Amino acid sequence: MAARLNSLWTAIVRDELSRAEPLFFPGSVYVRMKTGIITNPASDYASRLVAFFRLDLAAYHSFVGGAATRATLIGVRVAPGTAQWIAPGACENHFGYWHLPNVRLVFSSGGAVRSFAVASLISWRGEWYVVHLGPNPRPYNIGTVALPATGAGTPGPGGGC
Repeated sequence: MAARLNSLWTAIVRDELSRAEPLFFPGSVYVRMKTGIITNPASDYASRLVAFFRLDLAAYHSFVGGAATRATLIGVRVAPGTAQWIAPGACENHFGYWHLPNVRLVFSSGGAVRSFAVASLISWRGEWYVVHLGPNPRPYNIGTVALPATGAGTPGPGGGC
C-alpha cells in the first residue's frame, strides 16, 4: 500500500492524472460488481466516480499549495482497526472486498506539517485502489479534499462502503 500511496502523492503534487489513473479502482471490476444492481454501472463509473476523482485530484493539488513540487510526503497514517470486510450483497455489490477509510497522507511544505485523507480504499486481488479520493457522498459536484488538517491528523473514522 505504501508504494501505491507514494505514487498517488506524486500524482497529486504534479497534478498528473495519467500517473493517478492506475491507482484508481478498475472500471471493469466496478461494472461487474454493480451489473444488475444499479442502472448503467459503466456510466456511473465514468460520470460519477472517475469524474469526482479528476476533480478531487486538482483540489488536492491546490490544497498542497503553489509550491507543491517542493512539498515532501513525511508519512502515511493508517488505522488498521478501521479496515472492514464488506460482504457480498452489502453496499450494492455482487461480491465482497476489504475497505479502508480515511488513510492520511502527511506532508511538510514551507516548514508546516499538514495532512489530508484518502477517503476510501478498496482492496482487490491484493492491491489497494482509490475508489473515492474526496468524500462520498458530497453535496456538490466539485473537487473536495477529505478531512484536511494542520498537522498529522487522525486516520479514520471507520465505516462506509
